[in-house]
Amino acid sequence: MPYRICKSIEVENGHMLTKHPDKCRFPHGHTRKVEFVIESHGLDDNQMVCDFKIIKEAVGDWLDTFDHALCMNTADPAYGEFKARYGDRVIGFENQDPTTELMARTIFDHAESALAAYACRADTRYRLRPDVRLVRVRVWETSSSWAEYEKSI
Repeated sequence: MPYRICKSIEVENGHMLTKHPDKCRFPHGHTRKVEFVIESHGLDDNQMVCDFKIIKEAVGDWLDTFDHALCMNTADPAYGEFKARYGDRVIGFENQDPTTELMARTIFDHAESALAAYACRADTRYRLRPDVRLVRVRVWETSSSWAEYEKSI
């Protein structure tokens, strides 16, 4: 069994679900906790899977773009107006409602690439071994509801 660690980062984030039959079709927000689960079959020279700081360094700035931003379906008739008015604080999901499930996949895909790029860098204070891998991303929408994404191996 591999060793696993989890790092959580919180963002205040809004979305609107065009296809939802009830109140979720209106703009609303959540305090989202994003969990990154990382694993390795062995430990590094410091007896760690990796330093928790690596996750924040690799994905923190990008994830911060979701903080106080509104995620919207680009097919929503109001998308253009919102994007023009609020610029980079509106994040478009191409012809898809930005459900928590899709956010988890989007964050996973970005984090996986960012961690791989970080592992190749030589200019970092903390080393990330190439065998360390992102297992899953879990995004909490409320204190009792979450969605997660992981790639099948």
